Amino acid sequence: MEELIILFGGRSAEYEVSLLSAYNVIKAVENGKYSLIKIGMTKEGVWYEYTGDNEKIKNGEWVTDTGNLGEVSLIPHKGIYSEKQKRIIQNTVPVFPAVHGNYCEDGKLQGLLDMCGFDYVGPKTTASAVCMDKHITKLIMNSYGIPQADFVLITKHNRADAAKLVSAKFTYPVFVKPANAGSSVGSAKVKDEAELSQAIETSMRYDGKVLVEEYIKGKEVEVAVMGNDEPFTSRPGEICPNSEYYDYDTKYKTDTAAYYIPARIGEEAEKKIKEYALTIYKAADCRCLSRVDFFVCDDGKIVFNEINTLPGFTSISMYPSLMQAYGFTYAEIIEKLVEFAKENRR
Repeated sequence: MEELIILFGGRSAEYEVSLLSAYNVIKAVENGKYSLIKIGMTKEGVWYEYTGDNEKIKNGEWVTDTGNLGEVSLIPHKGIYSEKQKRIIQNTVPVFPAVHGNYCEDGKLQGLLDMCGFDYVGPKTTASAVCMDKHITKLIMNSYGIPQADFVLITKHNRADAAKLVSAKFTYPVFVKPANAGSSVGSAKVKDEAELSQAIETSMRYDGKVLVEEYIKGKEVEVAVMGNDEPFTSRPGEICPNSEYYDYDTKYKTDTAAYYIPARIGEEAEKKIKEYALTIYKAADCRCLSRVDFFVCDDGKIVFNEINTLPGFTSISMYPSLMQAYGFTYAEIIEKLVEFAKENRR
């Protein structure tokens, strides 16, 4: 039986989301073609092999299940040493990083896996870093003519002038978010200048760069992309948050959102979104998978929002849902991604 490493957890504000993603991936393939090696990363960044109950991954108790934890050591050019197994897990074993956010999705983990010589699901180091930084992504996609929300970049150098800079460019509401974060962590819709300072302060807890964007009113539409040299897309899906916007609580706590696959946007908009998604994916040099998010306005205008290189695999996540609607089973999605990971050497 083929071995497969599942990575989960990590030093990220999206730690809990990662646990849910990993749980769903494990449940989808644990009785299939793979012998799973589960490696968890604590919130402090310590790595352990975990051999216990999968339910404890889901609810976060894995890290206190000490009898089923074993130390691991990464060995450049060779693999990972497992204290429990008393062997080196060779770098010929592919890795599925069911992880999200900083230290996991931003190129840091990918660089570490590259140094150890592993094949892994997801874009390589540079693409991961570029796509995680929404500011850099915007600069690149502007050169490709991709329509995006206009923005003001706020850092520690111009933070004192933030209100003036924003008022000179936009009318309220505006949208504030960290340049490097996911799952809408640290984001806020800001209705007036009085709310702006607090929103920027919150965002800066997660990243030193903050984007203040013009507010785009429209349907939130996402498309799944898969592949390497010849990537393909799912049909777009639509999220109706039934809240102020599709924030972290709406995604993972309140369960108020409604989902439509395919999106209710018409053939021309769907065609254009799929074209944009492939252009963005290739421009960022993505491999294996990504989810690309857009707004579709009432006047038909399509606006690129962001690209997510390791999208969620929770029970409500759009990427697996979109690919299941495309025709894959959940297990087949994982298997296809592992196949693309093995091709992802260059």
